[in-house]
Amino acid sequence: MKGKYKISCAVLALLTANTVAAIAQDSSGGIEEVVVTSERRSESVQKVPSTIQAFTGQQLQDMNVNTFDDILKLTPNVTYGNNGPGQGEIIMRGLSNGFRGNQSSGTIANFPNVAVYMDDQSMQFPGRNLDIYMVDMDRIEVLEGPQGTLFGGGAEAGAIRYITNKPNLEDFSGHAEVGYGVTSGGDPNNSANAMLNVPIIKDKLAVRVVLYNEHQGGYIDNVASTFTRSDQDLGNHYFNISPVGGVCPDGGTAGSSGFCTLPRSAAPQANNFAIAKKNFNPVDYTGARLSLLYQATPDWSLLITQSFQNMDADGLSVEYPTGSDFQPLKDLQVTSFSPSYNKDHVENTAWTVNGKIGDLGVVYTGGYTVRNLHEQMDYTNYSRSGGGMYYQCVGGSTGWGAGAPSCYSPVASWHDSISSTHQSHELRVSSPDDWRFRFIGGVYYENFQIDDVMNFNYKSIPDCDPANLAAALGGGPVCVANVRTAPGSTANQPGVRGDTTAFGEDTQRGYKQTAAFASVDYDIIPEVLTVSAGTRWYQYKEFEVGSQYGTGTSCLNVPNGDCTGGMVNIDAAHDKVNYHGFKSRANVTWQINPDIMAYATWSEGFRPGAFNRSVSDVAPGPGGLAQFTKPNGYAPDSLVNNEIGVKSQLFDHRLLLNLSAYYMKWSDVQFLFFNPTELGNTTFGINGPSYHVKGVEGQFTALVTDGLTLSGSGSYNKDTQASSPCLIDNIPGTPAFGSCITQIIPKGSATLVPFQNPFGALGTTPPFSPKFQGNISARYDWMMDSYAMFAQAGAHYMGSMFNQPATYLDGTGITVPNTTFLRYLQPAYTTVDASIGISLNQWTAQLYGTNLTNSHASTFTSSAQFIKSEVPLRPRVMGVKLGYTF
Repeated sequence: MKGKYKISCAVLALLTANTVAAIAQDSSGGIEEVVVTSERRSESVQKVPSTIQAFTGQQLQDMNVNTFDDILKLTPNVTYGNNGPGQGEIIMRGLSNGFRGNQSSGTIANFPNVAVYMDDQSMQFPGRNLDIYMVDMDRIEVLEGPQGTLFGGGAEAGAIRYITNKPNLEDFSGHAEVGYGVTSGGDPNNSANAMLNVPIIKDKLAVRVVLYNEHQGGYIDNVASTFTRSDQDLGNHYFNISPVGGVCPDGGTAGSSGFCTLPRSAAPQANNFAIAKKNFNPVDYTGARLSLLYQATPDWSLLITQSFQNMDADGLSVEYPTGSDFQPLKDLQVTSFSPSYNKDHVENTAWTVNGKIGDLGVVYTGGYTVRNLHEQMDYTNYSRSGGGMYYQCVGGSTGWGAGAPSCYSPVASWHDSISSTHQSHELRVSSPDDWRFRFIGGVYYENFQIDDVMNFNYKSIPDCDPANLAAALGGGPVCVANVRTAPGSTANQPGVRGDTTAFGEDTQRGYKQTAAFASVDYDIIPEVLTVSAGTRWYQYKEFEVGSQYGTGTSCLNVPNGDCTGGMVNIDAAHDKVNYHGFKSRANVTWQINPDIMAYATWSEGFRPGAFNRSVSDVAPGPGGLAQFTKPNGYAPDSLVNNEIGVKSQLFDHRLLLNLSAYYMKWSDVQFLFFNPTELGNTTFGINGPSYHVKGVEGQFTALVTDGLTLSGSGSYNKDTQASSPCLIDNIPGTPAFGSCITQIIPKGSATLVPFQNPFGALGTTPPFSPKFQGNISARYDWMMDSYAMFAQAGAHYMGSMFNQPATYLDGTGITVPNTTFLRYLQPAYTTVDASIGISLNQWTAQLYGTNLTNSHASTFTSSAQFIKSEVPLRPRVMGVKLGYTF
């Protein structure tokens, strides 16, 4: 087994939590080093002049690491905003402006600032980073800080690289493993995976096949519940029923709208009895990987890899503290009224040609990835908002007829179908590693496209089919026509939408990137003092086409498909933009002695901007005049990193100790806003403030005895908002034109109220920025007769953090949200894992436990679906694995 992982730096690397794998020893009995390719060269992790954490495949296997949630336990300075498996955004060093729900992420979400690579292929995705299932891995590399020179625009804050095992040309070998586990309070788990390596022509041609399947039992209960229209509903102003003496007709008290709900006879109650179920959130991973390696000559080889992965997640991965009818719920319970699921299918074809021309190394690598996602999520709680009730209630002041007010069913959902293609090509040329002057240079091309069809299905007013339309025109109940894509627009699924679709978009967006990069190293004093510099020229050509469709009063009593009021032809905006420039880095490395290295690094990173779906006037102010026109898009943001560090191997390589300190400036940060009562009922992006990050990080591994290994890592960050721009009135002729917007008339009101700066407050801490994270672990290996035994235990600590910027509305005590961006505190938590194992010859067996304290701490608290929800840790799992290697 190979070596020690991590790298980095921090001063208090002794506090908190992790699980350590068996540590291989080098020939001197010390800790064997891990070899990485983060600099596009094979080198010891201890020689890389930046903060990097690396875990070998054997370590991952020993620590029961299969998904990204498992990696979080091992990586200080990495957090994860997520709504469930495959529905998250990776965050490094607290470089975040918040996270939100996945609805419309294919169209509106920012491109991520942490790159995800499988081998040399980019796998990142807006709001939905691929959760690669880890089996038969060579290693994982976690690169912190900007990696813009070698990895491009998506690696602004860092990169995570999954490196798979390649075919072995010499040895016929294989491995198989099965596992079974029980989840506290939930359903059981099972897994199986197998690898077979076959040299077809020894030293010339080999194939490697990997198969895997894992079923994770559910643990969230969808409890039986009703949904009753309430006096607390924010859309009650449509009914014009005022309380008398502070009391509503049903004996309740009016909520913030100031109005009362309808009697039950005019607003029927809904229930979820048909889909209520225990443990309704199982997850299944299935996949295969086939690799072929052909060694054409001693200097030239061809590697082709085909990968498949299916992830099928049912139900919801959240818990609700309070149910949909305001009833208190227990841990790990929700009240969901529509079937929810997330199906994620990925296919990747990759190829790499490795060779030499004279002394120069040449690598050409390319790949093509197709990813298809189908997700549906319950959205019934949106029906308490003014926006939701608009599509379900008629009469009164709704605009749907003039009769007495009444409401139809509140049951709602959204459905998102995404298909994406990702093609990349890179050609690199490098000098030999032993030259005094070394270089790497190359060119890169990428074509990334996302096709998104997103439908919000919360319209329950009858559609205008021929029968309903005839009845409406004859004086009967009104009907509301089904919406459609904009005529003449680009469409993935052109035409009229279903009866319940009230709003949505059918879009295509993406970019083509062309880049050229170069990196040079020069040994001023060979094996002692080295200077390095690199730069990357890039050009992004970004686009968006399609349409947005919505239900408006033009849809009243007209044939399905004939309503146009909420329709936006995005093609007409000609959303095309080019970004180009240079991002660079520089390093000084001082090899103090063969075992201690000091370095200083300066590096830059960025991520591309994006477009908004539509341009409209929002933020009504004095006189009811709109004060802000939403922009058509937003520009890239950028990051500058200054870092120093020390990497050391002490006491005959029995202690590995790495420390680093950094100061980063993140500028023109991209913000997404969704505040229906003030800034319109669609999300839009805009560039905003800057953040400064001062931090330290550290990692150690100690081979205390030949059998006992201690390991730990930790990070401390002080992330602060360094500027606080305001939202400026940009509509000529308005009273505050050119000045900060300071007052506003909320939707449903006629009164001016103060408008709080949505960009956050100067000096406050950004979201997903815990001050401290850490892990610590111990492992003991020993022999008992012919049996190799081990025992290991570790703990992981995650500091407290908020989910949104400081000026966002505090969600404490709010039972009916009017935005998906309420701010909540996520308390600190600690998890503990342990395992014991035994091996004899080719057989291994392991008994393990994760989250032994059975913590239900929230990893993401939000109002993303218009109800307070928490994504809890998976409950305690006790399991066993049995493996055979040949």
